[in-house]
Amino acid sequence: MSRNKPSPLSGITLIVRREIGQYATTWIGYVIVAALLLLCGLLYNAFALGNSPKYSADVLSDYFFFSSGCTIAVGLFLSMRLIAEERDRGTLPLLATSYLTDGQLVIAKFLSAFVALSVWLTCTLYMPAMIFINGKVSIGHIVAGYVGLLLLGAVSISIGLFGSSLVKSQFAAFVIGAVITVVMLVLWMTSRVVDGALGDFIAYLALHDKHFRPFMDGTIPTAAVVFYLSVTAFFLTLSRNVLEGRRWRP
Repeated sequence: MSRNKPSPLSGITLIVRREIGQYATTWIGYVIVAALLLLCGLLYNAFALGNSPKYSADVLSDYFFFSSGCTIAVGLFLSMRLIAEERDRGTLPLLATSYLTDGQLVIAKFLSAFVALSVWLTCTLYMPAMIFINGKVSIGHIVAGYVGLLLLGAVSISIGLFGSSLVKSQFAAFVIGAVITVVMLVLWMTSRVVDGALGDFIAYLALHDKHFRPFMDGTIPTAAVVFYLSVTAFFLTLSRNVLEGRRWRP
């Protein structure tokens, strides 16, 4: 009697649980999360709250603006090791010969980092909650902002995962992911010096600016959601293609 082949879902779940376990048992993960929580808190107090009177909605919008940068950084830090570490340890061929396809392996790695990012964002909820002490904001505004942060975090994880698929070094993977992310962040500046349809197209590719600002203001635009999901899918596809390409190397 033959043994039933494990389902891809069980394999993905196993990898996600393993990766989350590694995040939870590695001290450097706690250091990075604590440092970025501290940075996010300092930015919140220094710039979002500030010393001058503000409307509560403006404080919340400023909070989402500064926390978006921290979210991107967390995404890059969480994803830099996902495949690069497997290459460095020599365990990538073992995963490659499992019953999971390269695409399913990429999805599993992505989901593990996304779960960890979601936990980090949950730890930041106390900051917008503090606004209720002296002010009042809409719960919908908070939800919209965090949806935007999750989408932006998903993009940064997918970019970092792509960098991690290219090299063995986690540091090099982080640098590659950071360079790609920064370029896509500053595209809005480039678009301002380019006229016509090309300028509009460059502005559309920018990760922040027009796409993220509606979330900051408490709305969830469908076009921005589609954009972030499309960019995430694009870089996950690139990561899968890189893994598939190794089969053709001598």
